[in-house]
Amino acid sequence: MKNRVTLLFILVFIAATSFSQNAPKWEKWNDLIGNWTGEGNGKPGQGSGLVSFSFDLDQKILVRKNHVEFPATATTPKVVHDDLMIIYPDYSGQPSSAIYFDNEGHTINYTVANAADSIILTSVPMKDMPVFRLTYTWLGQGKVNTKFEMSQDGKNFMTYVEGKSVKTQ
Repeated sequence: MKNRVTLLFILVFIAATSFSQNAPKWEKWNDLIGNWTGEGNGKPGQGSGLVSFSFDLDQKILVRKNHVEFPATATTPKVVHDDLMIIYPDYSGQPSSAIYFDNEGHTINYTVANAADSIILTSVPMKDMPVFRLTYTWLGQGKVNTKFEMSQDGKNFMTYVEGKSVKTQ
């Protein structure tokens, strides 16, 4: 009986370690790590904000925190937007998915793709919901363009907000 328990334990241990996830491969994201300030415009108007990217859970996930303010105008009140996004890898270690939450009650699940000078997050299509796309494009040392777009059909995207940020730390 003792031999069977020992054998079972060994088999469970081998199975558990065989299916472990590879270490995350954050190379495409490394330049975003830190704090950023930026300005942009779009449907809400001209705004400014702060965004940070930092690793958590022993670099297993990447956390983005964003704070944007759109000042009041003659026709609209001041708008404050806060959000949190967690980017995480698949079993190969590639950062392939993200989940987004904001102070307006939105939750968006994204898939992640890479281009030569960009990281593109596209929302998982849901019935009767627009498709969202968030793109970070490097503009040079310490500068990035951020564009948030929406599409009703998942093909024809319209820019909702776009801005440029400068790394501060």
